[in-house]
Amino acid sequence: MTDEDERQTEQRLERAIMDLLERRGPTATICPSDAARAVYEGDDDGWRALMEPARRAARRLVTAGKVQITQSGHPVEPTKTHGPIRIRRAR
Repeated sequence: MTDEDERQTEQRLERAIMDLLERRGPTATICPSDAARAVYEGDDDGWRALMEPARRAARRLVTAGKVQITQSGHPVEPTKTHGPIRIRRAR
């Protein structure tokens, strides 16, 4: 995958995160896997390779003030997360 392909994929992941959140209630959360599945174009488990790019996309959206990353329902510093995360609209 070229650098340009990676940039396009990460932009698609950012859009997928925002689109998925827009379709849900104002307090709803999504998993990064939801965005990875939305962007992946195959029928197999290839979306799993997009998990870390989806997490990076979420971190960029946190920096832009658009979303929050949460664990156990509480906002967390994106660089200090370990384990499963959820993404919600910024409050």
